[in-house]
Amino acid sequence: MNLNLTLATRIGLNICAVFGISVALYMGAYIFIPVTFSILLASVLYPFAKVLHERFFVPWFFACLTALLGLVALHLVVVGAFGWAIPKTIVGMPKTEEDWITQYNKIQSNLSLVIPIRDDDPFLGRYDTSRPPPQAITLVRKQLTEENVSSLLMRITFGGFDYLWQVILILFITLFLLYEGQMLADKVKAIFGPSLETRGRVTAALAEMAEAVRTYLVWRTIVNLGLALFLGAVYHQAGLKHWYLWALLVAVLSYVPYIGTIAAGIPPILDALLFVDPLTAFGIMVFYICVVTFEGYIIVPWVMGRSMDLNATTVLLACLFWHQVWGLAGLFLAMPIMAAIKAICMQVDGWQGWGHLMSSGPAVELNIDDPETERARLEAIVHGDGKGNDPERTTIMEPLDGEKGAARPGGSKSGEF
Repeated sequence: MNLNLTLATRIGLNICAVFGISVALYMGAYIFIPVTFSILLASVLYPFAKVLHERFFVPWFFACLTALLGLVALHLVVVGAFGWAIPKTIVGMPKTEEDWITQYNKIQSNLSLVIPIRDDDPFLGRYDTSRPPPQAITLVRKQLTEENVSSLLMRITFGGFDYLWQVILILFITLFLLYEGQMLADKVKAIFGPSLETRGRVTAALAEMAEAVRTYLVWRTIVNLGLALFLGAVYHQAGLKHWYLWALLVAVLSYVPYIGTIAAGIPPILDALLFVDPLTAFGIMVFYICVVTFEGYIIVPWVMGRSMDLNATTVLLACLFWHQVWGLAGLFLAMPIMAAIKAICMQVDGWQGWGHLMSSGPAVELNIDDPETERARLEAIVHGDGKGNDPERTTIMEPLDGEKGAARPGGSKSGEF
């Protein structure tokens, strides 16, 4: 069998491998997404279950179950908060014609302070009973018809059932991973052979990966809750109409780096612009930028350390890739997945360069041999050293005598074409 392992061939094979993995992840999203969520949650819950088992002598299964029930309780609090905030927002919408007129004219007055709008403008003019309503309010009312609202509620209901099924599946997988986690970790280490050095590297990679994911998820959750409480109080004092909903959005969307932070900051600014006044909207925008900048450059690096030392380019490219592969779930999984990949790269010989490429620190100088040794190595690559170390050489594997297709151990020959 001839293997023409030239540099171009290796690059092509690597590109094909990356493309194949991407397609497999996309096609198997309904399998990989729950499993990935379960692995991340198991890495976070494992220390809590271990404390219950070792310090409070709770049987291991019930320790795992208790840790999982704590996660379920936290999840129910978040879902309940949204379940309270969204209906409250819908109930607060105008009901009578007078309410619509008052609310619209308030919005129109605020917008006219920023954008010059005539009172008789057909799209955004003043609204009174002496002339037909503006086109803007007509479009809004068309979207809020009973038929459209019923259709939206049906989609939300079916989406809720799918979400409930995914949550149940993730919880069961997480429980089994917690219960059998140590056994599975030992079997993963056994796959790499009996070498103590190799097993040590695998153990270090798994430990570093779990620590990076755990640090990110735990501290990200704590920081998000702090941001939601602080910004919610500020929004409430500023007189925002739906301050509670915007605080919840900050707590959830801040798991998505950069993109989620921007998305969580737009609604409160619009709320202030439409329902309060433009000056308040400008103040909310400046204050939000200052808060998220302080959080991103001071608080997060301080509490997370170097476990999430990823540069902005890597984070944005990861968000684009995982969103393309797994959609909205990929945006929330991008950061912990990249932290795990970086931890693996830093523990594998020859991959450390990729780990440094993803980090935000200065470039790491390569350790090279002295000039004479380096020159000899380059000459051996160019001319071949007779020991099969030429990367551009075609490898010929000969079968054993009388056994076609079976290679003789140590009997492969190398020839250069």
